[in-house]
Amino acid sequence: MNRLIFATLLLYAASQTGECITGGKEAIAHSRPYMASLQWNGNYECGGFLISSQWVMSAAHCFQNGRTSGVKVVLGAHSLSNAEDTKQTFEATAVYNHPDFSISNYDNDIALLKLDKPITESDAVSPVTFQRESSSDPEESDVVETAGWGFLNNLGERPDKLQELSIKVMQQWLCGRGDHYGTKFTSNMLCAAERLKDTCDGDSGGPLLFKGIAVGITSNGGNKCGSSKKPGLYTIISHYTGWIDSTMTQ
Repeated sequence: MNRLIFATLLLYAASQTGECITGGKEAIAHSRPYMASLQWNGNYECGGFLISSQWVMSAAHCFQNGRTSGVKVVLGAHSLSNAEDTKQTFEATAVYNHPDFSISNYDNDIALLKLDKPITESDAVSPVTFQRESSSDPEESDVVETAGWGFLNNLGERPDKLQELSIKVMQQWLCGRGDHYGTKFTSNMLCAAERLKDTCDGDSGGPLLFKGIAVGITSNGGNKCGSSKKPGLYTIISHYTGWIDSTMTQ
């Protein structure tokens, strides 16, 4: 009887993992030198990405409820737990959430962090170019990439090493349909996913890349990662270049 119960539990766990696994793979170490690990009290909680020698972009929802202080930014990491000579650690001296961020639907989910000192650029630490307002954003069926240290499945299994994922941009009208996100989906968002391939909890703030350029910020999704009707949502960076430029003068 005990064996039967144990086997049933194993089958249940496997089915849950199979439905929700992000479907990515471990990235080649330090192949994405712009990736940032945002930590509170030594614990990884959100991602981000380096856009200049002293600025990191992330998602505004990572910094709600007074969480704009005590943020450490680790660059040059592949493993969250292992000591790596490539790692550089910074304090975030200021966190700027977009003034129109909405917690109800995550519209305008973008934030900028100013580091306490400039980075030392290396093969493992360097900024990524982000999409400007005058450029063309990816369209339906375009292949985009993202990366992060978020959950691998809905069981809360989190990797120690950076994962990456290639997915396709979905039809915008579909994501705004009532059985998907409905009116919560805005023109400042794009959705991207494929069957069994999706970002998950903990990937928030990481980049969405198209042809090597950061075009989006991992924002949110459904209650279950990998849900066909609740694909990952990403903030469109090109809609905010004016705010980004003015904020980075501070």
